[in-house]
Amino acid sequence: MKLLPKISLYWKCQLLGWSAAALYWGLQGFLGSGFSWTLAILHFLADLSIYIGLSHLYRNVSIQWGWHQLAIRPLVGRLLPVVVLLGAAFMWLTVSKNYLLRYWFEPGFSMRYTEQLSAQWLVVMATGMRLMSIWLLAYYGYHFALREINAVKESSRLGMMAKDAAFNNLTAQLNPHFFFNALNSIKALVVENPQATRRAIDLLSDLLRRSLYRKEAGLISLQEEMDMVKDYLELEQIRLEKRLQTSLTIAEALLSQPLLPFSIQVLAENAIKHGIAHCKESGMLSIRVVQDGNSMRVEVQNPGKLQQAATHGLGIKNLQERLQLQYDGNASFRITQHTADTVLATLKIPLA
Repeated sequence: MKLLPKISLYWKCQLLGWSAAALYWGLQGFLGSGFSWTLAILHFLADLSIYIGLSHLYRNVSIQWGWHQLAIRPLVGRLLPVVVLLGAAFMWLTVSKNYLLRYWFEPGFSMRYTEQLSAQWLVVMATGMRLMSIWLLAYYGYHFALREINAVKESSRLGMMAKDAAFNNLTAQLNPHFFFNALNSIKALVVENPQATRRAIDLLSDLLRRSLYRKEAGLISLQEEMDMVKDYLELEQIRLEKRLQTSLTIAEALLSQPLLPFSIQVLAENAIKHGIAHCKESGMLSIRVVQDGNSMRVEVQNPGKLQQAATHGLGIKNLQERLQLQYDGNASFRITQHTADTVLATLKIPLA
């Protein structure tokens, strides 16, 4: 079965709008004297043809000359004479239509064309200018709105492209930084503990595999992030041995929540580098993830004193920039001296 062609929005508006205008004049005739259904139908069809013909002809000229792309001020200067010309054409066609229908269907009609033109031209031309002004306002108003919508969409698309490019650049910076530090940890074990080195290489390969497979994901679940953090902490425990003690408190209800990859791992790495690594004896690294209202709060606590280097490293700056890009200011992050002997990093991100 052959489908009927789809009618465009333009033609739907043309048919509905001008049909309403033609019906209005038909209603005026119906309320008057000497109403004839035959003449009413002929007037309706003739009026509809005049309205659609004039407006569509102008539309083609406007598109050919590029007027629908003009700004408001230059467009208004062109439309003023156009309204007069369209009104004059409307007047001539309408008066001619009225004369011919009266000449053909009204018995005893003897008025000359020039007499009817002289009697009707001013009123009909004013009506035509009013109708065409309304049509022009609707036509160009639609195009101005469409241009604004498209401009906003394009601006949003370009913004997203720039955001994705910046985000990918930050991720590209972070991965080498993380694996360079991990390789340094393994290097320290090669001579001291070859057996532990093999386990460390296994852990690093797992971390590398996760990073490569999830690079395009953008966000990962808290469960996936914590699996990576646990592997990283085990890797560091091989190097630091009893100097690194860990405590993980994770709300199970949040395990499916999405977050940026490496967001907790970076905090753990920063805590070990600037806190645990400087402890002469064992130090406790505590990671706590809980719900805080409409946010997920991540707390990473380590022993030590807050140093400027702990807040300005590549990993921390990278995390702050990624948070801004991903959450548009709706996420927060800070590192503070929690007690006299502990440093606390707090990350809050909105729940999905």
